Amino acid sequence: MKLSLAVAAVGVSSLLLMPRPALAHCDTLDGPVLQDAATALASKDVTPVLKWVGPEKEGEIRAAFQQALNVRALSPEAGALADRFFFETLVRVHREGEGAPYTGLKPAGSEVDPGIAAADTALATGSVEPLAKLLSAQVDTGLRLRYAHVLEARKHASASVAQGRQYVAAYVEYVHYAERLLSATSAAAHPEPAGHSH
Repeated sequence: MKLSLAVAAVGVSSLLLMPRPALAHCDTLDGPVLQDAATALASKDVTPVLKWVGPEKEGEIRAAFQQALNVRALSPEAGALADRFFFETLVRVHREGEGAPYTGLKPAGSEVDPGIAAADTALATGSVEPLAKLLSAQVDTGLRLRYAHVLEARKHASASVAQGRQYVAAYVEYVHYAERLLSATSAAAHPEPAGHSH
């Protein structure tokens, strides 16, 4: 099996281990953060959004919320501008808490990372089984392909320096993949306390 084929075939499973901020949904207008923000503005109560930021940023969000409420009262046009200001401030601060860059608000219906969509679907349906099966299948495929590739490369490792290097590259990828999986699953066995950003 050629290295390029193995790498291409396991591309999807590699996504399980790498965050993709561009496809997050905390910055979409129909995502959970801004749904709570709309609720907060409509009820004039900031409480629903405070869970999306750390305690050290609560003051900033409370101040932005109050500014938005003050401006909303001026006119419908001012209200739309105030809402946008509050949405952007909230998402920016939330993203900072995740260690991710703020890249602006995304329209409702924007593409969402498949892993996030599957995780949300599990919560919405009340069953984690489809998500667990999806993850297990992707991990199993990725591991087996890398394992088969390194076994094949090892057979020819002594034929030349170039083939020896191909074996080493396959070995390093295989071992590091296993290492990343074990690290990720060990962390998953001990989830962060409630209140940490996703």
